[in-house]
Amino acid sequence: MKTYNKGFVYFICLVSAMGGLLFGYDWVVIGGAKPFYELYFGIADIPSMQGWAMSIALLGCLIGAMITGFVADKYGRRPLLLVAAIIFLISAYATGAAHTFTLFLFARFLGGIGIGIASNLSPMYIAEVAPASVRGKLVSLNQLTIVLGILGAQVTNWLIADPIPAEFTGADILASWNGQMGWRWMFWGAVFPAAAFFLLAFFIPESPRWLFLKGRLEKAKEVLSHIGGPQYALTEIQTLTGSSVSSTESSGKLKLLFSRPYRRVLLLGIVVAVFQQWCGTNVIFNYAQEIFQSAGFALGDVLFNIVVTGIANVVFTFVAIYTVDRWGRRALMLLGAGGLGGIYLILGACYYFQLSGFFMVLLVVLAIACYAMSLGPVTWVLLSEIFPDRVRGVAMATATFALWIGCFTLTYTFPLLNASLGSSGTFWIYALICAVSYVFLYCRLPETKGKSLEKLERELI
Repeated sequence: MKTYNKGFVYFICLVSAMGGLLFGYDWVVIGGAKPFYELYFGIADIPSMQGWAMSIALLGCLIGAMITGFVADKYGRRPLLLVAAIIFLISAYATGAAHTFTLFLFARFLGGIGIGIASNLSPMYIAEVAPASVRGKLVSLNQLTIVLGILGAQVTNWLIADPIPAEFTGADILASWNGQMGWRWMFWGAVFPAAAFFLLAFFIPESPRWLFLKGRLEKAKEVLSHIGGPQYALTEIQTLTGSSVSSTESSGKLKLLFSRPYRRVLLLGIVVAVFQQWCGTNVIFNYAQEIFQSAGFALGDVLFNIVVTGIANVVFTFVAIYTVDRWGRRALMLLGAGGLGGIYLILGACYYFQLSGFFMVLLVVLAIACYAMSLGPVTWVLLSEIFPDRVRGVAMATATFALWIGCFTLTYTFPLLNASLGSSGTFWIYALICAVSYVFLYCRLPETKGKSLEKLERELI
């Protein structure tokens, strides 16, 4: 489609993508707060408790992802976006207000549920309302808001934290503004975008594809007419009528998803989702303190270096938005797998030979840049595209559930791998995972750019 109502389409896509903004902020803000809340709760020397603090939100992500598909298929996409906004709002306040470690863990777990819902629902909603010609770019907006949320958390942490003199001990940091209140304001920073997300979500329509599957044909036509005009609405309805079934014919969706015609595309979605995490880049956000301190940087310099990686993340996400509908999804995924594999080999060698300084920061920034223009956004584009209409909700939930299992195992195992194999061995393992994934993607990943969701369904199923 050459023309569409750009103002309306970009508005509803950006509002939906605010779930990604909160996803990014809530996911990464803990990295900057980590040196301070660990001292406050007395877990700075207890690795198991440190692991729980970092990974408990990921368990919430699993719950959020698991329930989203079924709830979104039954009640619609829009109501669940409102629920996600409320969860983010409550979690952000409760995490910052926590005075016991138990309450802190509960609040982080609740925030994880919000992340699980948003990570599943926002790209799915955008894919269902976006015209095929710009679907990749618009779904990539969700990744852009994620990285803007990440950068927002990194900048917020950097600005809130007072400078830390090199001679400060743990007791000095605990007694400081950073140790008592600074880390709280880092978490409270998410309250403001969460409130805006909640209010703006009232002004977006329900997904026209969900409306069609529920038999609400006139309402689906109305939304599609707002997107592209009456002729576009007629064409889309005809396409949906020829390829989709009603919701009553789609009972037993989970059983249908695992049936023979769908298993192949489900496996592809799960592998793509898990690889986005197991490629290892996300540990740089969650464990930036350890990674940069291992490279010889003081804690005072670490927060600034984290901001540098966040800026690279945003800049190269714009590259992905520009190229995803030009170069295609397959080319970018292969570029990401091959590029990260090479960077990790070099990064591991630098740790092995105990190099430090600017070159190490450069390699980390290169890894972030490679991820941001490929695996980060394109994974969400592919997951929102490859599943058929009749099982998209439950299929996205299954793939996103697998993604967060991958994220949990990555996050939880990094300190263990780092302690037993060192930073060099850990990054060499990630390089091997990238190499294996490159071969799988080269053999099994089709190109999806420029094709309607219904055409993809016919090709893949």
